[in-house]
Amino acid sequence: MADTLVGLQLDVVSALRAREEDSALLQGLRIGREDAYETLIQRYEQPIFNIVSRLLDDPADAADVVQEVFLKVFRNVATFRGESSIKTWIYRIAVNEARNQRRWFSRHRRREVKLETGDPYQNHHLKSYQNFLPDPGRSPFEVTLDHETQILIEAALAKVNPRFRAALVLREIESMSYEEIGEILEISLGTVKSRILRGREALKKQLAGLEPEAHAEWPSQRMGLAREL
Repeated sequence: MADTLVGLQLDVVSALRAREEDSALLQGLRIGREDAYETLIQRYEQPIFNIVSRLLDDPADAADVVQEVFLKVFRNVATFRGESSIKTWIYRIAVNEARNQRRWFSRHRRREVKLETGDPYQNHHLKSYQNFLPDPGRSPFEVTLDHETQILIEAALAKVNPRFRAALVLREIESMSYEEIGEILEISLGTVKSRILRGREALKKQLAGLEPEAHAEWPSQRMGLAREL
């Protein structure tokens, strides 16, 4: 019981501290302080790049999308009312920009003449994996997987419906709460849980097609796929 109370107190203190840091950062951004902009970039550039890479049809476009995300943050910071945390606000912009880029890519892709043969994902995405997806800070996801298996998982994840993929990435890789995901995706908690569940099921189906030895290295529990919602 005592441990539980201590844990709750620490959570409250942590939340208050995060709110104070957000408030100070937001104030600095609004008055144009250079160190505030640097702090924002240092804190969020890599995480935003990671999630955008996983949500795009062509992750090679991630750098351009990330640039657009931060341009929108800087342009709109004066009107940000602080009803959510800076983190969820930036992630919401990132998810929306990735969605817009997918739509643009889909429209233009249909007009292109197919020049490559074989599996385009195999030809482009896997071979250039290191170029567009640098190490995102050794999260539990990366720590538990060797590089080869990680590539296979990312390939399977990329084939999940984008609507479910966004919720799945935010939950399983970014370790966000259901409430945060709901704010970012602007959906109800029930819809959040439904999308995560359907995303897990879709990812399991994709993983089922992996080589037996690769699949054996990927217990579903490592990404929370067997967890109850």
